[in-house]
Amino acid sequence: MTQQSDISRRAVLGLAAGVAVTAAVGSSAAAAPDRPLPPGRGVGREGRDLSTSLLQQWTRRPASHPLVGDFTGAGYRQGAPTPRPPVTVNVTRFGAVGDGTTDDVGAFNDAVRTVGEQGGGVVLVPAGTYHLSGPVWMHWSNVVLRGASRNSTVLHFSRPLKDGYRSNWQDWQQQDRWSWAGGQIWVVPKPVLTKLEEEEWLGTEGWIPGPQLASVAPAPRGTRDLTVSTTARLRAGEMVLLETVNPGAPLLAHLAGETEGARSYDWPTGAPQLVRGTEGFYPQYGTLQWPVRVESVLDATTVRLAQPVKHDLSDRWPTTVRALGPRVTEVGVEHLTVRNALLPQTRHNQNPGSNGVHFQAAHDCWATDVQIENCDVGFGMTGAKSVTISGATVTGRNTHHPFVMRMQSHDNLVQGFTIGPFTTALAEGARMHGLNVEGLSSGNVYRDGFMYEGTFDSHRGLPFENARTNIRLINTGTVGGNQNSGPYFGARFAHWGVDVLNDRPYAVTVGDVAPRSVTIGVSGVAADAPSQLRPDFPGGPEALENVTDVTARAVRDLYEAQRRYRS
Repeated sequence: MTQQSDISRRAVLGLAAGVAVTAAVGSSAAAAPDRPLPPGRGVGREGRDLSTSLLQQWTRRPASHPLVGDFTGAGYRQGAPTPRPPVTVNVTRFGAVGDGTTDDVGAFNDAVRTVGEQGGGVVLVPAGTYHLSGPVWMHWSNVVLRGASRNSTVLHFSRPLKDGYRSNWQDWQQQDRWSWAGGQIWVVPKPVLTKLEEEEWLGTEGWIPGPQLASVAPAPRGTRDLTVSTTARLRAGEMVLLETVNPGAPLLAHLAGETEGARSYDWPTGAPQLVRGTEGFYPQYGTLQWPVRVESVLDATTVRLAQPVKHDLSDRWPTTVRALGPRVTEVGVEHLTVRNALLPQTRHNQNPGSNGVHFQAAHDCWATDVQIENCDVGFGMTGAKSVTISGATVTGRNTHHPFVMRMQSHDNLVQGFTIGPFTTALAEGARMHGLNVEGLSSGNVYRDGFMYEGTFDSHRGLPFENARTNIRLINTGTVGGNQNSGPYFGARFAHWGVDVLNDRPYAVTVGDVAPRSVTIGVSGVAADAPSQLRPDFPGGPEALENVTDVTARAVRDLYEAQRRYRS
């Protein structure tokens, strides 16, 4: 592709043999574009490889780089260490026995409720195997469920959610929603759960917004200081909901990078779940919802956010600040194993809910050193924000979703994880996905992990600005998603520093399908290996405007490198 002469509008990020590079269009209010990188196979300025050069470009415009997102805000309190509060009560005080036979579910829920209603604390679960016939409900903020270690504290759930809680069968599509929703340890505010039950999971699954606090003036992507109608009801340190009206094609094309392919995409036909007025439109996607903390109130009409906005704010898609509504925050699950009863794996989307830990309408929470066995879904996030999952393992019987981030989950961090090995082969008719993002989710990071099975599962619904970095995998899984949900990828995906151990590029090298994104330093595949996915956007790679270089290896972990720069 020929370099454009109008460099005020386009910036070529690389011109290297063996590197698929096309022009990148900046935001209307972005900084001046970077100069082209000099020719050379994967080599940038001063002889550095392309991973180094891209990172250096990012440091000059970290919140508005056209291809590389800013992932420094991922995780608990924007990447802060998770806290270690002292023990409040021992679950045995409430009658838990831990002999593997006595049903301890009442004791667990009594302990969590008591501590939650008293303002929070740590429920200690000493060594033992605890038989639980139903879910543990984490409806209260500031409650931590802490085991002695994941080898010695085992929570044995004898029934899946279908039997231990309630049916969640979707008759019109002949599938079970527990295949992607809910957890045996379920972090969810009670009003959200009640609303879900009343609506039979057909409405909004994430945040229930509170009152409008202010309207927001237009601003470019990367802005932290917003002009608002009034700051009278905004407080420093408060988490609010930045809610942007989704009019359909204009905003969706913008989230897909406003490339030639995104502008040419038939959004009403290809993504009816995301477009108002089309058949199958899903209420969850009527607005783009992004929880964000107010860092400070600067004056009567200016507020500073703790994070820069990830897309332009425009009169074409008006934005307001709203109260966040019901939420659970500062909840932790630590040092234990969730062991589901060993049931035969079902066909795809028929799963009864042998699930693990699920965060829903929750922010600034964590799971540390937790193992999930014999599950349909390991760790789930639905409308979750700033959750850190560290040292997680999903193993036992084969699974459907080891990790899932759905329904506008933002800025979550999964690190130090292991998927598998599994004790069974994938059942006939079953599907295994992997590191999932979907449904307008953004800012999420998977890093520093090993996958015996699974793949990089972009599950439609236009997730944007997500990273998978410093990962080794035996690439076996498949992507998924409802065909009515639209494209697999929005803009600024980063697959960076990845070792493929079985020569399968599927869904890892994404230069032919992901708009305005980067595939950097992927070993074990050919330099020109395609994604093996059917492209969503018309026009082919030349209409996507991205960078691919599997040979660039100097910067292995994008998240770690960005955090190091920010510190």
